Amino acid sequence: MNLVVLHALRCVGSTGLTRVASFTGLTESEVESELIDLAVAGLVTHDRHFGGWSLTESGRAADASGTKAELETAGTRPALAEAFDEFLVLNPELLDLCTAWQMRSVDGVTTVNDHSDTAYDARVLALFTDLHTRALVVIAALAAAAPRFARYEPRLTSALTRARAGELACLADSMDSFHTIWAELHEDLLATLGIARWGG
Repeated sequence: MNLVVLHALRCVGSTGLTRVASFTGLTESEVESELIDLAVAGLVTHDRHFGGWSLTESGRAADASGTKAELETAGTRPALAEAFDEFLVLNPELLDLCTAWQMRSVDGVTTVNDHSDTAYDARVLALFTDLHTRALVVIAALAAAAPRFARYEPRLTSALTRARAGELACLADSMDSFHTIWAELHEDLLATLGIARWGG
């Protein structure tokens, strides 16, 4: 059983092959094969109408058990929890930057950022770049505790690089944006450490 694919659905929710492939680093055909096996085992289900895959209750329990065993075997829960605390320091800053990228003040009125003010966008991008530099240190600590967290570094770096090259949606407005990947990382940490989304 491929716990990586199972865990991907735990972190991103109901979704299609492309997003699971991006999360796991597997090809879409590999993901589909694994999902079919997981469906036969009763751990995932496929919505034929919307084309999305999602966890069953048994799948959610299997993922929780697998991630718990992963940390117990490695003995790295304290290190991961410490790195998570460092992530939480950066998280509010990331959310503020996403808001700043999507909205800006014009003559004292907050409005949707149409990206016509290139100087404003450049300032926000510079702040994203600074955050990213500090986030890489945290991701390295996470990966030292659980190697699969290393997958977030190239994904976040790619999103930021594409945004700086002109693909503006790659910061906060697409399914493969910096913000989306960051949110997946946040959910991954909560799931791995067994922390409820709203409840500490």
